[in-house]
Amino acid sequence: MTAVVTLASLARLDHVERQQERLAREDPEVLRVLVWLDPTPAPAHLAARALTLHVPPGGHGLRLAAGRNRGVAAAVAAGHDLVVLLDADCVPGPAMLKRYVEASARHPRSLLCGPVTYLPEGVRVDPATDLAALTAPHPARPDPEPGTTVVAADEDYALFWSLSFATTTAGWEAFGGFDEAYEGYGGEDTDVAFRARAVGVPLVWVGGAHAYHQHHATSAPPWQHLDDILRNGALFARRWGRWPMEGWITAFAQAGAIEQVGDGWRRVPA
Repeated sequence: MTAVVTLASLARLDHVERQQERLAREDPEVLRVLVWLDPTPAPAHLAARALTLHVPPGGHGLRLAAGRNRGVAAAVAAGHDLVVLLDADCVPGPAMLKRYVEASARHPRSLLCGPVTYLPEGVRVDPATDLAALTAPHPARPDPEPGTTVVAADEDYALFWSLSFATTTAGWEAFGGFDEAYEGYGGEDTDVAFRARAVGVPLVWVGGAHAYHQHHATSAPPWQHLDDILRNGALFARRWGRWPMEGWITAFAQAGAIEQVGDGWRRVPA
């Protein structure tokens, strides 16, 4: 039995409503778990359509790691042995759930990752949208042929994205879920991938398990998350001996916003 866990907030309300419509259409039997991350609980109309949990922010912002852990725990408690975690701004492709189910049978104790297409501005996903015609997976991640899987090399674990992945209860128990010391944005997904690698849980690229990221305004690098990235990046570096999110760190440094101090980084004093 399959469950889909989604972290959501008012900032992505429109996106998550479209996602939930797609999930209900693709598989009416799938358990949909919504984890609401805002200080106040989820709107009543969402709570009426899915199993809804409330994980309010912590001292350093949204509790993404804790939210995923709570969502998976609820799915497992309801008797589901395959859990798909899908970000609020992503919608499933027509075969995504099927491909994850097939891959979990072949790789029952793994992190399973499907390709993600970033939809361009102006594309609004509705029930009639032909997502297959829009498929253009992000080139930074592998895109195996549909129905095939590829086991990642050790050096590829840094490519893990949490916006669309799946795992069985055996895989989840093996790597222990997400570390709730991470709060706010960034780092918790690479950390969980490295912990999976450390205990021998394979990372598997799943061909045809397409998800589609709905467009929304972003900044590059994500200036609104600078302090989160520095805090979570330092936590990650203490554990793994290297900094995550290297592209963003480089961009912040080149812009003169941060400076290197020893093996770490800090804001440039005002």
